[in-house]
Amino acid sequence: MAFLASLVLPVLMLFHVVGPVPADLGIHNGHLSPCPGPAHCAEKQWTAMDSNAEFLTLTHAVALLPRTQIVEQTAQYLHAEVSSALFGFVDDLELLDTGTSVEARSISRLGDSDLGVNANRLASLRP
Repeated sequence: MAFLASLVLPVLMLFHVVGPVPADLGIHNGHLSPCPGPAHCAEKQWTAMDSNAEFLTLTHAVALLPRTQIVEQTAQYLHAEVSSALFGFVDDLELLDTGTSVEARSISRLGDSDLGVNANRLASLRP
């Protein structure tokens, strides 16, 4: 059993790859960057009477997500890194208060498909 574990553990550690930070993170012309495609990225926009209050509510929800680290936060923008439980793959989650709505984007750093993880993450922020 110990021999098997000594073979499997290094292989699993190889998969614990963070990947490069996407170059298009942040605010561009007052908005988040659009998703390059739906296979490993999801985006939402929530219109609100008080977008600042909505942004604060969503910011709190992000902070409660498991394995989440807030990297940058201002009064209008939030960037967090969310790691998967098993392999430690990192996704980037962004929120932006535009003044009339809150935009959200969640994108995987690695892989061609996220199996719906990013879309489910955004859906869980505001049931």
